[in-house]
Amino acid sequence: MSEDAARSAAEEESAFSHPAVPPDATVTYGDHPDQVIDLYAPRDGAPSAPLVVVLHGGAWRAPYDRGHITPFADFLARRGFAVANVEYRRGSLIPAQGGEGPVAGRWPETFDDVAAALDALPALVREVLPQADARRTVVTGHSAGGHLALWAAARHLLPEDAPWRTARPALLRGVVALAPIADFAVARKLDVCSGAVEQLLGGDETFAERLPYADPVALLPTGIATTLVQGRGDIDVPQQVAESYADAAAKAGEVVGLTLLEGVGHFPLIDPAADACAVVAEEIAQLAW
Repeated sequence: MSEDAARSAAEEESAFSHPAVPPDATVTYGDHPDQVIDLYAPRDGAPSAPLVVVLHGGAWRAPYDRGHITPFADFLARRGFAVANVEYRRGSLIPAQGGEGPVAGRWPETFDDVAAALDALPALVREVLPQADARRTVVTGHSAGGHLALWAAARHLLPEDAPWRTARPALLRGVVALAPIADFAVARKLDVCSGAVEQLLGGDETFAERLPYADPVALLPTGIATTLVQGRGDIDVPQQVAESYADAAAKAGEVVGLTLLEGVGHFPLIDPAADACAVVAEEIAQLAW
């Protein structure tokens, strides 16, 4: 095992070593078992706090659900945020054709769910988590969830025939995307997460057709404050992916923040035991407060 691979494995082990943290409440935004959102109240007891929407990663694949990111959600709640940890439908457990692992994503259900969850959240938190100030909402996501966070903030730029398109920009304070799969062409070239991008869009036959509906670099400029946080040592979603998105944003006339962390791989960004997690919380705070 190479030094980079060994470090990455240790980081992943640390991030997944924390016990799951149960939410204060769970709400539904649809009838499917995966159409649920876990809510965490700010641990400082504040009567009003910014709302952080968390979209978990896991290459849009079924084995990875929101459970692994609950320690991160709790970490943010302990930093004074109200937190909504969103679940959504992911790929099948059946291996993709020619592949060894489960399929990444479900088209169109993965996108249906993220859109529906974000649309439903303001009313849900008013009813169940009144401490959450939906007027101060920041969306964050890790890896595949980082992609979904960027996509959720860009729905007003989707093609006119997209069912998820909105008439105007989302009412968000900003987006903090963590090691996001932010440029599908670059991710495909680098074979990020073993072909996950192609699988999400249904394979080679539908990849080009669906790309304008799903690829964050095709949905710029958003007009919403956006920061990417990326470990320079990330071998799961290499920094070239985030850099390509930031470059595309600049060409579209939008400044996107890009925080590159030395000696950090993929998982410390959501690991409460890692210094990188505190950096993430500070980036969120700068947009939310």
